Amino acid sequence: MESALLKKWESAASRFRELTDQLMDASVVSQPTLLQTLNKERSDLEPAARLFEMYLDYARQLKEAAEILADPSAGSELQRMAAEETAELERQQAEIEEQAREFLIPKDPRDDKSLVLEIRAGTGGDEAALFAGELFRLYVKYAEKKGFKVDTVEASETGIGGYKNIVALIEGKGAYSHFKYEAGVHRVQRVPVTEAAGRIHTSTVTVAVMPEVDEVDVRIDPVDLRIDTFCSSGAGGQSVNTTKSAVRITHIPTGVVVSCQDERSQLKNRNKAMRTLRARIVQAEREKQDMEIAQNRKAQVGTGERSEKIRTYNFPQNRVTDHRIGMTLHKLEMVMEGDLDEIVQALKSQQQQGERAKA
Repeated sequence: MESALLKKWESAASRFRELTDQLMDASVVSQPTLLQTLNKERSDLEPAARLFEMYLDYARQLKEAAEILADPSAGSELQRMAAEETAELERQQAEIEEQAREFLIPKDPRDDKSLVLEIRAGTGGDEAALFAGELFRLYVKYAEKKGFKVDTVEASETGIGGYKNIVALIEGKGAYSHFKYEAGVHRVQRVPVTEAAGRIHTSTVTVAVMPEVDEVDVRIDPVDLRIDTFCSSGAGGQSVNTTKSAVRITHIPTGVVVSCQDERSQLKNRNKAMRTLRARIVQAEREKQDMEIAQNRKAQVGTGERSEKIRTYNFPQNRVTDHRIGMTLHKLEMVMEGDLDEIVQALKSQQQQGERAKA
């Protein structure tokens, strides 16, 4: 293991022992807030600390085996056993190191958050809208497999099973860490059902993934909001077009507009719209910063990744290709059923390798 990571690992184990001692101190136990803070820190460090204890144990056993191998008076049978033990210990130690890297490499602090997912049909007209709907259903299935809750906030349907755009909240611990790699332009290649000549068309759909922002993370002055209510135009029985339950919120300083009519209750629609609004405002600020950085470096104006085609779904060849990692899978049908794990894990591994290089 790299020396910098090894020192960080040793430091984490030392801090874990220190916290264990502190939590037994009566003065700490009498302070609930401090106790909770220290307990959380200890809990976060525990996996790495336990692994470090195992690492040290393997190191001691390897040292003993090395002494036997270096001892000319040791019998050949004992040295053979020491050599076999060395190989097995080195294998186990390497596994421990690999597990430890996941705890030592800095995590995105947003990974544990829920998220706002926004899908928009791009080039391709009705075909793009249809694929936007299919992509949304893919994400719903993937979220359900992971135990996350999906709640639609806003949707603009085309009437043929597609969406011009759809916004949803995906809730659950760690949801953002699974969906963040989906942000970008998704390209679909297939023969549309409306194509009589059987020609393959190419359409695009844009996906935005924004970690949900807590109220304490972004302050929104109520005077900066314009809130309009209107009658829902979606499903809802007798209340449709008779009760002003739908809500549209405009953040005047940024011009960000969010609407929600998914619920029959105006209060519920307002709460969902505010959650989306907070995420969009923070995302807009991040994109502004990214654009400024890009301009300063004389790079292409924009956010970069958002404008690139990150993935292609080729239906005639049952193929899905993620262009960021050069991965091609010939199981498009399974992917469209929410089987994204292989792609997401490969993207996570690539990111971790980049973080290791920085460390």
